[in-house]
Amino acid sequence: MKIHLRKRKQSKNGKVNLFLEFYKGYEIKNGKTSALRNYKSLDLFIYEKPSNHIEKQHNKQTLQLANSIRNKKELDIKSGIYGFNSESKSNANFIEYFKKLTEDRLKSKGNYGNWDSTLKHLTGYTSGRAIFKNIDEEFCEGFKNYLINNVTKKNGERLSTSSISSYFNKFRASLKQAVKDRIISFNASEDIRLPKVIEKEREYLTTEELRKLTKVECRYEVLKRAFLFSCLTGLRWGDVHRLTWKEVHSSEDGTKIHYHQEKTKSLEYLYINKQALNYLGEREEDNKKVFEGLRYSSYFNVALCRWVLKAGISKHITFHCGRHTYATLLLNTNKVDLLTVSKLLGHKDIKTTQVYAKIMDKTKRDAVNQLPQINI
Repeated sequence: MKIHLRKRKQSKNGKVNLFLEFYKGYEIKNGKTSALRNYKSLDLFIYEKPSNHIEKQHNKQTLQLANSIRNKKELDIKSGIYGFNSESKSNANFIEYFKKLTEDRLKSKGNYGNWDSTLKHLTGYTSGRAIFKNIDEEFCEGFKNYLINNVTKKNGERLSTSSISSYFNKFRASLKQAVKDRIISFNASEDIRLPKVIEKEREYLTTEELRKLTKVECRYEVLKRAFLFSCLTGLRWGDVHRLTWKEVHSSEDGTKIHYHQEKTKSLEYLYINKQALNYLGEREEDNKKVFEGLRYSSYFNVALCRWVLKAGISKHITFHCGRHTYATLLLNTNKVDLLTVSKLLGHKDIKTTQVYAKIMDKTKRDAVNQLPQINI
């Protein structure tokens, strides 16, 4: 839309009225093209032929005011991308704005999962309402402290430093976007310092340890099949738990799984080998779960730990270690390049995969340190 300052001469008194013309394009009806325009009076006038200094000064000041109004209206329209006009934008609900940004990630299949989690935490922090004009450094510092001290995971643990950083940076990105959209004039979160990210050591199983597990009985057979399947495919708990036979496709080229990652919501295609296929069991109806009876519960978690100990493995192994095992097996045992591993894991950024390269470096260092002493 274009906005023009227009003039209309009055009939008798030598004055010219000022108004705004809003040009919205054109339409074609019955073969005729007509412009789409709206008009708004400014209730301002200038003298058509100023005869003295006072009238000239009046014209100058009035035209400056009229142009200022035109510019402000134009800015208001550009700022109204998310439906906030100039009068109400500072009192608009930031949570609703963040929700729209999150929905945009779902449409574009971007990192929707992290944005959605951040939205839930912001809603918890604000009870679902926070107006833009109240988002200052104190608000931002408070949200950071809320993530550090108040948010817990399903297992009751506090968020990791990497999760805190990830969620707060989504919040920071939303304020940056709000500045671009002219809803706020500055990003109050820019100078907020986050806790230093502490990388957790990622446990994984070696080939020999996996072989031991295959030979040992687990209390829940479905848990054994599901975990070993994860070790051979890299699928997360949620994706294994939700997997249905409809998502398993076999052809002359082999077996492939078509699924939406629970974490990122992105559609993925994953080839699986014959070993992994064997752990799926007999094919059933399309709408049935492949690992029927698999549950997230303390009983299953304890059963997994006992199974691992029974195999003579002292590592602290969780279901997610299956994904780490898959990545390290590809990199270490089969020498698969990092980019391919990144694609197989469904990572959007190869930086996420590089943590496994660090694990491989540690493995190499440990191997070197096992060399015997020769200067005795």
